[in-house]
Amino acid sequence: MSPLKTSLYWRLLVWFCVANLLVLFLGGLFARRFIEFTTTVEINWTALAQEADQAYERGGRDALTAWMAQQREQGVEATLFEDGEPLVPIRLRGVMNSMLEEWLSSGQSIVLQPRPGLYVAFQQVTGADGHTRQLLAMSRSHVRLRPQTREKIYLAVQLLLSLLFIGVVGWWVARSVARPVEALRRATRRMADGELSTRVGRQGGLAHDELAQLAGDFDLMAGRIEALVAHDRGVLQDLSHELRSPLARLQLILDLARRSNQPAEAAPYFEQAEQEIARLDRMLGEMLALSRMEGGLPGMEREPIELTALAHDCMEQFRLEAEARHVDLGLTSVDSVVVSGNAMLLERALGNLLANAIKFGPEGGRVGVTLRVDQRFAELAVRDHGPGVPESELALLFRPFYRGSNAARADGHGLGLSIVQRVVQVHGGSIEVRNAEGGGLEVRLRLPLA
Repeated sequence: MSPLKTSLYWRLLVWFCVANLLVLFLGGLFARRFIEFTTTVEINWTALAQEADQAYERGGRDALTAWMAQQREQGVEATLFEDGEPLVPIRLRGVMNSMLEEWLSSGQSIVLQPRPGLYVAFQQVTGADGHTRQLLAMSRSHVRLRPQTREKIYLAVQLLLSLLFIGVVGWWVARSVARPVEALRRATRRMADGELSTRVGRQGGLAHDELAQLAGDFDLMAGRIEALVAHDRGVLQDLSHELRSPLARLQLILDLARRSNQPAEAAPYFEQAEQEIARLDRMLGEMLALSRMEGGLPGMEREPIELTALAHDCMEQFRLEAEARHVDLGLTSVDSVVVSGNAMLLERALGNLLANAIKFGPEGGRVGVTLRVDQRFAELAVRDHGPGVPESELALLFRPFYRGSNAARADGHGLGLSIVQRVVQVHGGSIEVRNAEGGGLEVRLRLPLA
């Protein structure tokens, strides 16, 4: 990226130009004031008139011309008038030409400032020869100062003010640049120390320069890292929850097979062990698929899913568990509902809901699954007829490891509904849980139609 296209470059350029303009304007102003008010030799216009008259009396017009040249070196333009005519001509502005006749006829000495930066003196002087003459003198200052000295003072003041203003503006710009850099450095250190909630935020300066954009990118990165770490922890928690039961069953099956006396007696146990191993493999694949979908990683393809057929197959898988507790499973569905997603994850989510409904419902009760279409969404509801959940606990059911006051009725680790919620979220849907009328808990999933 070209530096000319960065706002930080233009920011520094603008402030550099501002500093130079301040130096030019304020430097010239302060230099003139310094020259005027700190130079101690003030012009004595009366003495100046006497010097001019004495030079003229000693050497005539040539001596007066030489004297005028000396005064010009000290910043004073002057000449003598006699009988209304200049003895040595000088250039006068139009306004002063019109006022000169009035001054000559007044017979008075006058000192005035017709405009800022210009002083004019008209002095009457009587020479040794008895003739009355008039001095007309002009100066840009009310003090005597050589032009070279004036220029040196002006340059010195300009230099000092340049250093001052550039230092002040440079300090301000450096501070505005250093603050977000220092904030980024501190945030990076805190992130390295494990504070994943660290954010830089806005650190002053311009709202859209590259440093502010870098701070915003850092915050996005930190948020992403925090979400990924939290997600990975959640995946580990889910795996630990989901793997406990099949591993326990597998351990029991292998123990029974080891105790068998005949190969034929152990064969059914090994067959069940193979089924549990296949279930573990499928479960790990599902959790990996969920991880990819939540993390936005490649390799997860979505496909159209017939939700009615998926619900029917899932209920058939839990038919034996339901019969063991004499629970009746019922499905109310429309003919065809197609959503877009991952079949394994949706089957896992519905399986968790059915397992909870069978586990927490009463023996001999009923678990109903209802599937309907509502505008752009498919709504899947699973309801049991158990004791339900206190209203104050409904909002907490999706928290990992949370177990309500009715959890003592069955085994579990409080991660089933958390997994269901995450599956629904990665499919762009929503989940709602409430106590149904007439008793029992009802969980509703809303998934976008394909």
